[in-house]
Amino acid sequence: MNLIPRSFFFDDDFDNLFVQSPKRNEMKCDIYEEGDAYHIVMDTPGYDKKDINIEVKDGYLTIKASKSEEENEEKKNYIRRERTYGTVQRSFALGDVDIEKIDAKFTNGTLHLTVPKKEEIDTTKKIEIN
Repeated sequence: MNLIPRSFFFDDDFDNLFVQSPKRNEMKCDIYEEGDAYHIVMDTPGYDKKDINIEVKDGYLTIKASKSEEENEEKKNYIRRERTYGTVQRSFALGDVDIEKIDAKFTNGTLHLTVPKKEEIDTTKKIEIN
């Protein structure tokens, strides 16, 4: 039985009012639990594998994607410009997970992370009364 509220694991750092939320519809994700791991499936449209950086630091998993503006010598006469450039990121608070075994795969603009749970060790000790 897990007494920790489900919202504790992978709390979204962007719930914090002082942190900027993702731009438009970038970096939307689904998080689900299956067996002995958590899975994060994140949409990263318009980014390549080389544009994405994943880091675990101080109990937070941070996924950052950067894209720079295409430089072209000719000036284009844009009628409409909606594609964005720059950096977006999402951070999630980690619970009891094995950060050494986190696995990431990137396919067709979708990032899939597998975050294994730490093996639960029973620390119960029976104390004999003398």
